[in-house]
Amino acid sequence: MRRPLTLLAVAVSTVLLGSAVPVAAAPDAHESTVDRIAWTSCGDTATPALQCAMLEVPLDYAHPDGRKIKIKLNRLPATAPKAQRQGPILLNPGGPGDSGLWMPAYITGQIPADVASTYDWIGFDPRGTNGSEPHVVCDAHYFDGERPDYQPGHGTEKAWLARAATYAADCAADWSWITPHMTTVDSARDMDRIRAALGAKKINFYGGSWGTSLGSTYGQLFPSHVRRMVLDSIVGPTISWYDHNILQDKEHERRFRAFAEWTAKADAVYHLGTDADAVTKKYYAMEDALRTAPVSAAPAPGRIGPAEFEDTFYGGGYNFLRWPRMATVLSGYLTRHDSRPLTIAYNRYAAPGADDGAFPNYNATQCTESNWPRDWEFWKKDQAKVNAVAPFYTYNNMWYNAACMFWPHQGGQGRLKITGKGLPPVLLFQATEDAATPYPGAVAMHKALPGSKLVVQNGGSFHEVLFHGNACLDDTFVAYLRDGTLPAGKGFVAKTCAPEADPAPAYVEPTLSAKASAGLSATDRETVHGRF
Repeated sequence: MRRPLTLLAVAVSTVLLGSAVPVAAAPDAHESTVDRIAWTSCGDTATPALQCAMLEVPLDYAHPDGRKIKIKLNRLPATAPKAQRQGPILLNPGGPGDSGLWMPAYITGQIPADVASTYDWIGFDPRGTNGSEPHVVCDAHYFDGERPDYQPGHGTEKAWLARAATYAADCAADWSWITPHMTTVDSARDMDRIRAALGAKKINFYGGSWGTSLGSTYGQLFPSHVRRMVLDSIVGPTISWYDHNILQDKEHERRFRAFAEWTAKADAVYHLGTDADAVTKKYYAMEDALRTAPVSAAPAPGRIGPAEFEDTFYGGGYNFLRWPRMATVLSGYLTRHDSRPLTIAYNRYAAPGADDGAFPNYNATQCTESNWPRDWEFWKKDQAKVNAVAPFYTYNNMWYNAACMFWPHQGGQGRLKITGKGLPPVLLFQATEDAATPYPGAVAMHKALPGSKLVVQNGGSFHEVLFHGNACLDDTFVAYLRDGTLPAGKGFVAKTCAPEADPAPAYVEPTLSAKASAGLSATDRETVHGRF
């Protein structure tokens, strides 16, 4: 049964965002009781060697003998001779809450076999998500279109406040026994249970986006259990989640401007104007048209209105190779009266899954481990200031995170203070134009981790920079995995790599392939309902 929170709950004084605080890194006294993992075939015909398992872990690590939950794992075992094997490498793509089960097969296909064969590649679903048990669902239809307009002035502010409050209430009504235990620290402790169950003294780790927060947290809690660690597209270790969203808003504005400039140069293809301002006006004109005449989202449920339109476009800040399709969406609708490119792009980049996906974990992680402002009037005034300089993404991002205004569990132990004490050298990768995890986060993490090496893609904009065919970046990653070799540079930035070339402009003919309608491919992967 739904238990809506009254909107009067936000009419309290603003609570300042909490700073990072230390969390004890006590050894796991129950490690000897961890069962070894019973692997079985996943039945994956494309990757027959892939093995699957479930691992039981404590719900609450303060009471390790209490209630248990299960984590879904998979593994591509090492095939090199035993003397050459380098142990398990755990993988996380971010979210928070996104599945890592796709990663072993994908990453091993991107690097030389002689290196891939020396590791056991371990993917997992974070607690409460996907194939882990339980799979938390607060509102299976939360992302179905058409949703209320994100932008103010269209009579939807109360609707969004009610949706955010009701979502938080639904999560609390059904899942209050687990949501306080879905923080980054909890997931890091799950990783150490995985390590123990694998029978490994140390693990290797690759994490992207929020996975960099997870990896650095694990390293802080269990530094002696880390062999090698790679962090790709980095969340700053001390910034509050609320303030991080504001950084995102401003960087997404820059990336949208870059898209508009690229599109303007290709006016002969898209016919949207010869300068960025003209293209920007066309974007907002299309959004305005969808307010009065939304289009069918089929095969996704519902309709595409302005909110779904914005969700389709912000993905360009993650992956600029989407720009031709995005420009085609505008061109098709505005110059050919054809909404099919929009429908295809929406289904490819932004359509909801069967339920609310990783969104419960996203909220439980971020809302629980920070104190968020609880006063709507504060949000309203503060976000209006941000929107004045970054209108492309601000209100989209605000409403995506608005459940934290109402979340019943806040603050807790806070985000873990990262010092890097006892860690081996950590390899950091960051693009300077990344919109989802802006560059200052990498600078802050590098300062927090003595001995780390920072590799910067100057002018690059991919969110998660590896595995896009850039040899400068990928070869650095491979060398580190092969034998621990780190970039030799002595400055603050140990190595600088060039960005990839902009995509060639082309009108993407509106054909909805089975691949597109099924969702995202491994090579065009984006977190649909997670933003780090």
